[in-house]
Amino acid sequence: METKLFDTADKKEKVILIAVERDNQLFDAISSLDELKALAETAGAVCVGKMLQKRESIDRAHYFGKGKLEELKELIIETNADGVICDDELTSSQMKNMEEILKVKIMNRTLVILDIFALRAKSAEAKAQVELAQLKYKMSHLIGMGINMSRQGGGIGTRGPGEKKLETDRRCISDRIAELNKELVQIEKHRNILRQKRMKNKIPVVAFAGYTNAGKSTLMNKVSNAGVLQENKLFATVETTTRKIELSSRTQCLFTDTVGFIQKLPHNLIKAFRSTLEEVKYADIIIHVVDASNDSRQNQMKVVYDTLNELGCVGKPIITVFNKTDMPFQKPLPIDKTAEYNILISAKKNKGIDEMLETVEKIIKSFKKNIKVLIPYEKGNYLKIIFDDCDIINDEYKPEGRYFEIFASPENEGRLKEFII
Repeated sequence: METKLFDTADKKEKVILIAVERDNQLFDAISSLDELKALAETAGAVCVGKMLQKRESIDRAHYFGKGKLEELKELIIETNADGVICDDELTSSQMKNMEEILKVKIMNRTLVILDIFALRAKSAEAKAQVELAQLKYKMSHLIGMGINMSRQGGGIGTRGPGEKKLETDRRCISDRIAELNKELVQIEKHRNILRQKRMKNKIPVVAFAGYTNAGKSTLMNKVSNAGVLQENKLFATVETTTRKIELSSRTQCLFTDTVGFIQKLPHNLIKAFRSTLEEVKYADIIIHVVDASNDSRQNQMKVVYDTLNELGCVGKPIITVFNKTDMPFQKPLPIDKTAEYNILISAKKNKGIDEMLETVEKIIKSFKKNIKVLIPYEKGNYLKIIFDDCDIINDEYKPEGRYFEIFASPENEGRLKEFII
């Protein structure tokens, strides 16, 4: 009897990507569509076509002009596409109008990003944050939604709460949003307690920040052996990971890996992930990771700084590291004048990381003052301050007491004032 084999793998959605090209855009439309293609592939779709229209403004009713919409309809039939992903935010009426004409599912960049976050979220906090952002998006698009709100099948835009009952009314969504807000408030209280402990222990915090897929997770693994998922995909991780490491001078600090930024990051997602993103706000030093091999690196840097400013992360020492220099990259590299230091690295090849860590150590030492103290042997209780909170440069035993050369914070300098020589 002949055995038949069946392919049980999930069928990938075939999508067409569309965008309107306007003047004064931060990213040119072509590179933005390339990024949207990477997002769609990360979400599990296959791009079977792209379409771009140059217009002064987006059509309020159909996004594209009617003539271009007919061309899109022909391309859908020709490629047998399952859906269309728009690079811009769409109103519910635009989505409904386009669905009526094109007869396929209409999505936008926001839905794809939310879908990826739902796919990547592992912790209870991340899952709650993603669900909150998705429900707020759904709430704003309830009126007039067609296929997107009634579709029971799988695919992009149906992960997380999208897999639950799609006919949920506004009141039920509001109730669930209230529950999630309460849950996140409790998680935020716990996060604040941890932050306060760090501040009390005076351990410096160094946060990696940067555009998605710039190599932050790879860098985090190199400096701390954190075991963070690293993939050549957008938003490989949406969790915050913090690890304690010891620098060459025995200085201890905490390194934190944060979620990557991206242009047109959904506002609801920024609000939902605010407590997580604010790990950067409470850091003492920010390491801005830039993908040197990306032709849009300058614009990506602007997106990162715009997001950091929105979060209130201003006035902190910044080290900009241009990563992926093992790959071909366009020269010269831009100089980040916002940063105090610009360093070329390759996290994959382990190049430049020692220089980066030495720079971190240099900045941490600049927070403290270099002093020399002589602790009489009968005052040995003060040694705890030195060994717990100071960076020791020299330690000698002398007849009159124990001599140290240290880097001390202003507070510890005051506590050791009587022993300073």
